[in-house]
Amino acid sequence: MTIEEKQQDIIDQFADIDDWMDRYAQIIDMGNELPPIDNSLKTPDRLIEGCQSRVWLDAETDSDGKVRFKADSDAIIVKGIISMLIGVLDGHTPQEILDADLHFIDDIGLSEHLSPTRSNGLLAMLKQMKLYALALSQKK
Repeated sequence: MTIEEKQQDIIDQFADIDDWMDRYAQIIDMGNELPPIDNSLKTPDRLIEGCQSRVWLDAETDSDGKVRFKADSDAIIVKGIISMLIGVLDGHTPQEILDADLHFIDDIGLSEHLSPTRSNGLLAMLKQMKLYALALSQKK
């Protein structure tokens, strides 16, 4: 699936959920589906700066040159948000990630329902994912 198709899939998942408590429950469920990461990856250099909660993010390329992300958070909503970002960006080339226009966050109304600190954290997560993609693109 393309990044655009993955975004549309998330938009479709939220289309019939009007109540924001139910939307938060959906986000938490998405976070619960995130595979656990090894504790050896929970290091200070993988902590995302700018997040109120602790979020660890790691990335590497597979044999096909696609970026594979791993993440975890100590906050259930934040874990759901990083899970959505990974769901959209994981398995794509560094250039596809760098070129991605991530609109699903606004399309599902999430950006207007986050506190300022969570919004900053979301931007920090996205920035770190793009920085990883940039660094991995330079490794070729």
